[in-house]
Amino acid sequence: MQPEAMPALTEQDLTHVVRAFYGRVRDDALLGPIFNGAIDDWDHHLGKLQAFWSSVMLGSGRYKGQPMVAHVGQAPHMTKPAFARWLELWGETTADLLPPATAAALQDKAARIAESLALGIAFHRDRGMAA
Repeated sequence: MQPEAMPALTEQDLTHVVRAFYGRVRDDALLGPIFNGAIDDWDHHLGKLQAFWSSVMLGSGRYKGQPMVAHVGQAPHMTKPAFARWLELWGETTADLLPPATAAALQDKAARIAESLALGIAFHRDRGMAA
C-alpha cells in the first residue's frame, strides 16, 4: 500500500493554522504566560510565523529571520514540558484544521524544528553556565 499523498497546502491554510494555533497558545496555562510575556505585537509576530511556515512547508523563501537567535533569549522558559505542550497543541490544531496527511506533515516538521531548537537552547544554556 502506498503512503497517502499530502493534499495541496496553501498560504491560506497556513495562515488559518498559525492564527488558530497561537490563539490556543495564548490561552494555554503553561505556554500563555511565556508567549504573552515575550511578544508585544501579536499581529507582527503572527506575520513572521506565517512567513516561517510558508518558507518551511511551501519553499516560498518569505521568512528572513533566525529562529535560534529569537528563541535563545527565552531559554529559561523553553523547558522540555513547554516544548512538549507546544507540540501537543500544534498536533491538535493541525489535526482539527487540515486533512490527515497534511496535518501529519506539519506535525513531523514541527517535531524536527522543536528538537533542533531544544538542542540549540540547551547548548547555549550550558555554555552560559560554564562561562
